[in-house]
Amino acid sequence: MRRAKITIIGGGNVGASCALWAASKELGDIVVLDIPKMADTVKGRMLDLAQCSPVERFDAVILGTADYADIADSDVVVVTAGVPRKPGMSRDDLIQTNVKIVRSVAEQVAKHSPGAVMIVVSNPLDAMVYTAWKASGFPTNRIVGQAGCLDVARFRTFIAMELGVSVEDIQALLLGGHGDDMVPLPRYTSVHGIPVSSLLPAETIDRCVQRAKGGGGEIVKLMGTSAYYAPASGTIMMVESIVRDKKRILPCAAYCESEYGVGGYFVGVPCVLGTGGVEKIIQVDLDQAETALMDESISHVKDLVKIVQETFPELA
Repeated sequence: MRRAKITIIGGGNVGASCALWAASKELGDIVVLDIPKMADTVKGRMLDLAQCSPVERFDAVILGTADYADIADSDVVVVTAGVPRKPGMSRDDLIQTNVKIVRSVAEQVAKHSPGAVMIVVSNPLDAMVYTAWKASGFPTNRIVGQAGCLDVARFRTFIAMELGVSVEDIQALLLGGHGDDMVPLPRYTSVHGIPVSSLLPAETIDRCVQRAKGGGGEIVKLMGTSAYYAPASGTIMMVESIVRDKKRILPCAAYCESEYGVGGYFVGVPCVLGTGGVEKIIQVDLDQAETALMDESISHVKDLVKIVQETFPELA
């Protein structure tokens, strides 16, 4: 039986961490591609990872490359390429540079792996998913952004810290844009089936929500660069659901038309992920306050996309 082929575009911290998680889960053969001037570095990193296989007991062909021909016939392509966020930078500041990078990457993916599912991780996420869609010409079900898996992981982590319980017993849901624009849903958050509101006071839950919203900024402030372990972990959870056709319900930036009143944009919503990519969008009931937050988040996504369209009319 043929192993799945997973390509990761961008061999920096996030890309290399994605390769590590994918290899450790034995999800398939792995190609990590970077720009030509980083070719030796990415080749060395992937050779180093391959040499872990006898110890960690995974079988995979692992390749570092700068040649797009090597990504041919990939099942899943993860796009992490782009300039990382630095202290003092907003995600909006990244648009000018990263649209050009993601557009070029998406065009190459469409050329060499036209049947792949593309997962976009590059920031600002909501604008980059749109860019990849327009540049690739892929159907919307095969373009998806990694955002909610990371945001929910952060939220669950902070809830677990407050309660002193295992993160495995915490289920949570967030909607909307990535980071500051996320829409928390404490009503849908539980601890082994127990509503979190029965275990923590509202102010503590809100504190966890706010920390999850600013989770990326907190790490940038501490490290001087963007997070990579958790974003990579959330991404590979999506990859696993796709290549193993697990059909997990995961919060992802997916294309919505009538759902949640979005009207044709990529926004964070619960999705069923399988070999077809986004196979279904789950619509949950929102109360008045949650709807207002979701509408605000959607408006911010639209603003980001508008910047892309005005700056790069060919992507409109």
